[in-house]
Amino acid sequence: MKGLLLGSACAVALCSAAPAFAQNSTEETAQPTAVGEVIVTATRRNEKLQDVPLSITAYSQEQLTAKGVVGYEGLAQETPGVVLNRASANFNNFTARGIATNGYGANLQSTVAVYIDELPISTIGNTTVLDTNLYDVERVEFLRGPQGTLFGSGSLSGALRILTKKPDPSGYDASLLVDLGIVGNNSFRQRYNGMVNVPLAEDLAVRVVGFYRNEEGYLDNLGTKTRNANTLVNWGGRAALLWEPTDRLSIKLMASYENSKPEDASLIAPQLGKDKRATDRPDLFQGQQSIYNATVNYQFDGASLISSSSLSGFDQKFFVDLAGTFMPVNSPTPPGPNNIAFALDATAYMDTFVQEARLISDPGGKWDWVVGMFYLDRRTDVDYNYRSSPAYLALRGFTGLPDEYYQRQYNHTKSQELAGFGEVTYRLNEQFWVTGGLRYGGFEAQSFVEGGYTSNYLVAALTPSYRGPLTITQVAPATGVKAKESGPSYKVSVSWKPSDALTTYATISTGFRTPVVNGFAGRASVVNPSDIIIPSGADSDDLTNYEVGLKGRFLEGRLSANLAAYWIDWKNIQVQANRVSDSVQFATNIGKAVSRGLEFEIQYLLAEGLTVGANGSFIDAQVTDLTPTEAAISGAAEGVRLAAPRFQGSAYVNYGFDLSPEARANLSVVASHVGSYPGMFPYVPGRPGVLQGTYDYTEKYNNVNATFAVAFDQLTIGAYVENLFDSRKLNYVHPEAFVFSRYGVQRPRTIGLRATYDF
Repeated sequence: MKGLLLGSACAVALCSAAPAFAQNSTEETAQPTAVGEVIVTATRRNEKLQDVPLSITAYSQEQLTAKGVVGYEGLAQETPGVVLNRASANFNNFTARGIATNGYGANLQSTVAVYIDELPISTIGNTTVLDTNLYDVERVEFLRGPQGTLFGSGSLSGALRILTKKPDPSGYDASLLVDLGIVGNNSFRQRYNGMVNVPLAEDLAVRVVGFYRNEEGYLDNLGTKTRNANTLVNWGGRAALLWEPTDRLSIKLMASYENSKPEDASLIAPQLGKDKRATDRPDLFQGQQSIYNATVNYQFDGASLISSSSLSGFDQKFFVDLAGTFMPVNSPTPPGPNNIAFALDATAYMDTFVQEARLISDPGGKWDWVVGMFYLDRRTDVDYNYRSSPAYLALRGFTGLPDEYYQRQYNHTKSQELAGFGEVTYRLNEQFWVTGGLRYGGFEAQSFVEGGYTSNYLVAALTPSYRGPLTITQVAPATGVKAKESGPSYKVSVSWKPSDALTTYATISTGFRTPVVNGFAGRASVVNPSDIIIPSGADSDDLTNYEVGLKGRFLEGRLSANLAAYWIDWKNIQVQANRVSDSVQFATNIGKAVSRGLEFEIQYLLAEGLTVGANGSFIDAQVTDLTPTEAAISGAAEGVRLAAPRFQGSAYVNYGFDLSPEARANLSVVASHVGSYPGMFPYVPGRPGVLQGTYDYTEKYNNVNATFAVAFDQLTIGAYVENLFDSRKLNYVHPEAFVFSRYGVQRPRTIGLRATYDF
């Protein structure tokens, strides 16, 4: 099967180019003579992309399918100013406009909020975050710049919105997508997606989506002796019911479930050889997420009311080998019984309830407005289980533990957020309008230690002569300090439309993240009691974005261009620090940074069926102000770069043509480039001026994707190649010393076949 697929795909793909499928209709022979308009809901109302005073990139389902984008990795490659720091499947951290101190963000809320419909699903950096399946979505929108007024906490530098399709009572619909490929030399990739839309009555319909992925890995784990260790199995689906009993009222109920189980992480240790990693057991970042939502929409005279209630549960595993803490960074041998066995098996359970209600004015008048409220209630339970191994315990003669776990601690955190928000636009005339937005909210969080035990295992392991029983100490239940914070976020923008084809704007906006409570607050190091005492937590950041932009359509609509320039002041920066002696992580705040940049998107319909385009960003982001204490605790220094490339961009060519009256072909290519950037601050926390042994940069890299597809009446068949030139550059650097395998690498060349069928 693999050999047949490889031969067939090579024969077609090598005469092709990249990321768009042919359209599924051959009934209309007229070709487009202008770049199409895009409608987005970034302002919580339907508006033309050209009229929204924000830097936005939007993708339809057809574009996602054409480009083979099934998750976050593909979105990042296509969106200017955005980087995906991806340690592994289900371990993702988006950054936008350079607002990142490292690629990991441990203990910190992400700087880009991720939403599935109305539910925020992004959490903190060192947690499992599911690679949400992107099939049968209405649209994906990436909003760059702070979105605090409408999207709340976590949207410090942007927001990613995944908007799923609603059921359609007007008719039956169904589709099927099959994607089979070869990754590298012999790893088989399988992706299956299906959708069925069934009208149950004139005003009632149900829509069901299912998906399954089984993708063999391409890395070998020398520690576990597993070939193609990072295999991914992912499956799930969703069902939605839409009832429209009157012209004014609609009710949508939705339930979804996703189960993602990568069998190992995708980080490598280059010193071990090509595509090699080493851990004592597989690193697991696995999760199961269920979401239940009820959305009610009622149309009043002059305004519509939308109420959305969401309940979600997320169970996750975060199992990681920490043995790199006690090995030289460039050790030539993988972890084993002769090194200190040190690992964390953390399991977490997060239950979230979100209620949002919005009242939105009907369009067409001088005043457009939206007012609303937002409430979030979340409980997160985390069981920290620090592990040795039976082989190491026997080797050192350690006894007295109930099992291989030398420390267990059971914590939970309760958090609530309540906010009111509003945005109003006043149109002086058709060419000039002013928009103002305000959000005022309060947040509180409190952590609780339920119990557990600890031991003197690490002290004993670092003492070569120690033998015999270990001392176990019970962890007493404790209540942490309640973190509270409240305050406003605002946005002010002025838009001027000198002609129907051109819109310009100037915007000032702010964003914020919620305070962070350190789970081990007040704890001293058992390895070195004179080391830093873990502080209680970190306050919210302060970020202000100054932006000017231009959105235009020229040459009778054949050329579209979006440009944005910005200056961001970032103060009281939340950072993740590591205690030197035992690598315990904690959150704190440090001084100031500035990010300046330019983003562009250009698309040109060069001739009938032939489109070319380019997008990219230039970013200059660096720390500008620190006290000596802040520099010492964080490892930063004035003038050091933030974790963002100075330039990234992509260019593409797409050509569609008729093969016959019954078949239309599409041939296209996309090439992208991402510059090098540091994975962390350069110095050892607590030791100013001492360069970290783990300090490193990603490599600048290029990627080329290609697709050739032919569309018939209902069937589209295509061949594709991803990473055409098999570039294998390092695109992620893990900032912490405890991970021995700490580099991400580009996925090998992948060649495959993709077929869609619309029933």
